[in-house]
Amino acid sequence: MELGSQSEVRNIQKILIKHPRDAFISQEDVDAQWKALNYSACPDYAKALQEYEKLLDLLKKDVAEIYFLPRSERTGLDSIYVRDALIVTPKGVVLCNMGKKERRGEPAVAGEFLTELGIPVLGVITGEGRLEGGDLIWLDERTLVVGQGYRTNEEGIRQLQGLTAGFVDELMVVPLPHWRGPEGVFHLMTMISPIDFDLAVVYSRLLPVPFRQWLIDRGIELVEVPDSEFRSMGCNILATSPRKCVMLSGNPQTKRMLEEEGVEVSEYVGEEISRKGAGGPTCLTRPLVRA
Repeated sequence: MELGSQSEVRNIQKILIKHPRDAFISQEDVDAQWKALNYSACPDYAKALQEYEKLLDLLKKDVAEIYFLPRSERTGLDSIYVRDALIVTPKGVVLCNMGKKERRGEPAVAGEFLTELGIPVLGVITGEGRLEGGDLIWLDERTLVVGQGYRTNEEGIRQLQGLTAGFVDELMVVPLPHWRGPEGVFHLMTMISPIDFDLAVVYSRLLPVPFRQWLIDRGIELVEVPDSEFRSMGCNILATSPRKCVMLSGNPQTKRMLEEEGVEVSEYVGEEISRKGAGGPTCLTRPLVRA
């Protein structure tokens, strides 16, 4: 399969997802896992299936080919958030080494499935290196931004830099805040989502000043998520094409500001599949080809 996902905003042509029937499996599995995984509450399995089908309907409108990761005994509830396990590059996928120990089986499972699709594995983050896909943004085809925090560490970034040296001209490392500590969920994409080549949704209160200024200097207009919509994942938005996006419902101010910028916004209800596990639409999806 031809790869091409060195962008967060180009038209998604092929995407990888995992249905809750294969990640959550059953209410009994959910009941047994959610507390240890630090979910805010226990997801309702039946409602999760309904929510996901509606999200899937939205994706089908814009994405030609959708691939489903299969269930595996080596993964748990969090495997529904497929972005974190791997990074897509023009030379193949990089399999991450998850900062959250309960998720360490996910990259290998994803790698095996993608290999069957004909997608090569460029490399694997190993040893003490930690790297999660939610901490990476392709700002353009040769510029990679990486958040360094509790889920992605210096050694993981060093290994990634070595693997991508031949096709990345600039790798910007962004220090992440402590927020809720090592057990919380905080990725780079918790506070920024590109919407177009010159537009991004951000939560500036947590952005490092040099990074924020760097974005502005590159000509990127910033849509500021209000305080009241940060915790409800107003900053976690999936662009399916330039100025066309999918976001979690319940963030009306952010939606209005995007529409004022000419963005077409689709919403989904994600109480079970997003809010309780703190994973928005970017977390639930891994574009494989954008063009």
